[in-house]
Amino acid sequence: MVDSLKKPAFEEMRPGVKVPTKETILTPRFYTTDFDEMAKMDISVNEDELRAILEEFRVDYNRHHFVRDEEFNQSWDQMDEETRLLFVEFLERSCTAEFSGFLLYKELGRRLKTTSPLLAECFNLMSRDEARHAGFLNKALSDFSLSLDLGFLTKSRSYTFFKPKFIFYATYLSEKIGYWRYITIYRHLEANPEHRIYPIFRFFENWCQDENRHGDFFDAIMRAQPQFLNDWRAKLWSRFFLLSVFATMYLNDIQRSGFYQSLGLDARDYDIHVIRKTNETAGRVFPVILNVDHPEFFKRLDHSADANLKISEISRSNALGVVKLLKKVPLVGAIALDIVRLYFMKPLDMTTLEGSVR
Repeated sequence: MVDSLKKPAFEEMRPGVKVPTKETILTPRFYTTDFDEMAKMDISVNEDELRAILEEFRVDYNRHHFVRDEEFNQSWDQMDEETRLLFVEFLERSCTAEFSGFLLYKELGRRLKTTSPLLAECFNLMSRDEARHAGFLNKALSDFSLSLDLGFLTKSRSYTFFKPKFIFYATYLSEKIGYWRYITIYRHLEANPEHRIYPIFRFFENWCQDENRHGDFFDAIMRAQPQFLNDWRAKLWSRFFLLSVFATMYLNDIQRSGFYQSLGLDARDYDIHVIRKTNETAGRVFPVILNVDHPEFFKRLDHSADANLKISEISRSNALGVVKLLKKVPLVGAIALDIVRLYFMKPLDMTTLEGSVR
């Protein structure tokens, strides 16, 4: 009998080391920023809250959490081929995203060590958490006879430059949406353990608390820089980053709906829940949030997701490159139009909304 884990389903750089997924607009990004500008920030307005968060980081609630137990010590040959492929892709994307956070936070900790020791220690301790997450995910890949060369990723990936303000928007949302993604999967599988296809999901409850604490840190940072939140530009950028994060997740997850089906989840229902919760959470710090209850909101996302699925089908076809390009252009245009329409949909202003909690 042929071991399914030995099948050459993935291109390898060398035996057991997977070639990283090609970078696209929908793959996890690596970031860099203006470290000098970051070093000059005055955090005195909200220093007490930041120090309280630092104390939580120092406690290190999950220092003994990411330890593999005997449930991992088994063969995963029984996993069907399609589920295995989708699950490996899930592990790779998650590992890449966590490793991206590690690199950014580690560099910020190093650069801010002399100018802002409080922030430097916070970033170093968050990088500790992200390293654990990435390592745990990469070890999970080894159960499928694969791993990622994280050193190669460090050198080969392109880095997106964001000014500090935009780094805060992006990382805050990344951490908070990570919390809602992980806790939603965890709660679903706690109620439906027959769908827990791999033991890593048992770790998601504590894991997502790391994400939540990281998000709270960026919340506190933004409150320490009120100029990032209190003008008309902040309202435009809040909408931009919320929509970017939501649309990226939605298109990715609908494209990989088979993975969520293997967990007993409907990808669309799952994403709608996560988007609603993340949007609501963002309303505690962002001046505006998206009106996800507008009847056009998910209709437009569905239309974009359908177009994205067609683009993927074209990419997998045997057509000539120029033919593929010509077929993709109107679909890309349709997605762009949907995103523009969603962006200009009237948002909810949290600075004036009666009863909002700030």
